[in-house]
Amino acid sequence: MSGTDTRVAPATLRTAAGREAGGWVAARCREVPWLTAATVLSTVAGATLQVLPVLLLGQVVDGVVQGEGRSVLVTIGILMGAAALLGAAATAVSTYLIGRLGADLLARLREGAVRAVLGMPSARIEQVGRGDVLSRVGDDVAVLSRGIRSAIPTVFSAGVLVAIATIGMFGLDWRLGLAGAGALPAYALALRWYLPRSAPLYRKQRAAQADRAQALISGLNGIDTVRAYRLESDFREKVTDKSWRVRELGIDVFRIFGRFVGRENRAEFIGLVLILVVGYALLEADAASLGEVSAAPLMFHRLFTPLGAIMFTFDEAQKSGASLTRLVGVLGEEAEERLVGDASVAPADSAPHPVVVEGLTFRYPGSDAPVLRDVSLSIPAGGSLALVGATGAGKSTLAALIAGIGSPQSGSVRIGPHDLAGLDEAGARALVSILTQETHVFSGSLSDDLRLAAPGATDAELADALRTVGADGWADALPEGMDTLVGEGGERLDVTKVAQIALARLVLTRAPVVVLDESTAEAGSEGAAELEKSVLAACSGRTTLFVAHRLTQAMAADRIAVLDAGRVVEQGTHDELVALGGRYARLWRAWREGS
Repeated sequence: MSGTDTRVAPATLRTAAGREAGGWVAARCREVPWLTAATVLSTVAGATLQVLPVLLLGQVVDGVVQGEGRSVLVTIGILMGAAALLGAAATAVSTYLIGRLGADLLARLREGAVRAVLGMPSARIEQVGRGDVLSRVGDDVAVLSRGIRSAIPTVFSAGVLVAIATIGMFGLDWRLGLAGAGALPAYALALRWYLPRSAPLYRKQRAAQADRAQALISGLNGIDTVRAYRLESDFREKVTDKSWRVRELGIDVFRIFGRFVGRENRAEFIGLVLILVVGYALLEADAASLGEVSAAPLMFHRLFTPLGAIMFTFDEAQKSGASLTRLVGVLGEEAEERLVGDASVAPADSAPHPVVVEGLTFRYPGSDAPVLRDVSLSIPAGGSLALVGATGAGKSTLAALIAGIGSPQSGSVRIGPHDLAGLDEAGARALVSILTQETHVFSGSLSDDLRLAAPGATDAELADALRTVGADGWADALPEGMDTLVGEGGERLDVTKVAQIALARLVLTRAPVVVLDESTAEAGSEGAAELEKSVLAACSGRTTLFVAHRLTQAMAADRIAVLDAGRVVEQGTHDELVALGGRYARLWRAWREGS
C-alpha cells in the first residue's frame, strides 16, 4: 500500500471491448477442442439436413413435369422423410452440445470473475461500490446464464442455417442465388444501423441497474441513520431517479429493437420479390426448370424462420453480450500482489495499540471533491471512539482508511509504531480487524465457519470465543454442537446469531485494533440490545473504532467524533456533546423522538 501511487482507477469496474470478450470465448473453446468441433459439426449437419427436403421438393416438381415413374417419386419422398428425421436428431444433438459448451464457458467465467473480485484490493471494492460488484457476479451471471440456455444457441444455430440455406439457393441456380443475395445489403444495413446503437445502450442499461442497486444498498444499510436525520425523502428521490433511468433505457431498447424488426421485414420483402421476378424471367426464357424456380422462393422463405428467431432472440443475445463484456472486464482488473503476506508486524502479546490520525484527506479517483478533509483524531490504547454523522459524511471511508483499506492523498494513519502506508494488506490485517454490516455465514460446520478467522484454533478456543460474545447457549443447543452444518443447506440462523458468529471470529483474530462499521444494524431493537453487549465483550481490551448506527452504541464509547461533509466538527463524550447543543445534540433529540 503506497501513498505515492498517482494512477487514477476508473470509478467502476472495467468493461471489456467486444473483441476482447470474443477473444476470451475463442481461447476457452480452444481448450476443449473435441467439444467445440462436435458442436460445430452437429450444427452444420442439422442445418444441411433441414435444407435438403426443400431441394428434394424441387426434384419432385421436375419429376412430375417430366413424367417420372412412381418409384422415383416415392424414393425422393423417403429421402425427404429421412432427412427431416435425421435433421431433427442432429439439431437436438447440436442444442445439447451448445448448452454443454456454454455451461462450461459460463462456469469458467463465473469462477474467474469471483476469483478476480476476491483478489482485488479492498480499496478498489470500496471505490467502485458494492452495487457494481454485486451486479457483475450476480445479475450479469444470471443474464448470461439465461442467454446461454436460450438466445445464444438459437442465434448460433439459426445463423448456420441461414448460411446453409443461402448456399442451397446458389446450388439451385446461381442467378436465383444472386437474386436472393440481393436482400443481403438490406439485412446488412439493418444490422449496421442496429448494432452500434443497441450494444452501448445495453451496457448503459446494465450500468444503470448497478447504480440503482448501489442506491438501494446504501439507503437500506443506513436506514436508521437516514430516519434519524429525516433523509427519507432524499433517498426515496435518489432511488426513484435511478429507477426511472433504468425504465427510460428499457423503453429506448424496445424502441430501437422495433425499428430493427421493421428493417428486417423490409429486407425479406426485397429478397422475395427479386427471387420471384428472376425466377419468372428464367422460366419464360427456359433457362431454369420449374422445380428450381419453385424451390428457390421456398428456400428463401426457409430463411424467414431462422432470421425471425435471430431477431426475436437478438434482444436477449445483446443483453448476454453486454453481460459478457462486463464479466470479462472484471477478469482484467488488477489483483493485489500480496493479499496474504507476512503478518510479522502483529505484536506477540496482542496488546492494544493507540490509533493516531493526522491531517487525513481522501478523495476517490475521478472525483473533484474530497470525501475527507484534514481529519485528525486519536484513540488511546484500549480506548474506544464512535463516529457519528449523516449518510455521506465520510464515516465508512474514514473507518476503511483506519483499517488499512485504501491510501489517503495526504495525512497518515498510525497504529502504535506502524504507519499503515508502509504495510500491505496482510500487515494491516494483523494489526486491525474490521467488521462491517454485511456479515455472512458460509456453508459448512459452525467450527469451520469460525476457523475462517483462525485456521489453527482449537475446539476450546472456539468455544471460548462463542462464550465471550454470549453465543455459547444457542451454539451448545445445536443438534451436533459446533459440528452442526450452518449456512445454505444447514441450520437456519437469525441475524443476531449470524452477527455473533462474526463477532466470535473477531475475538479469534486477536488483532490489537478493531473497527466496527455499523455491525449491529441488521438486527431488530431487541437483537441489537443483545448484540451491543456482545460487541463490548468482543472488543474488551482492544482499541476500538465504532461507526455508530445506533446512538446507544455511541453512548457506550469513551469519546464521540461527529463528521459532517468530511470534517470532524465535534468531539467529546456523550454528556459533553449533548450539553454543547450542536449537531450531536440535535441528532440525539431526533433519535430520542424517533425511539
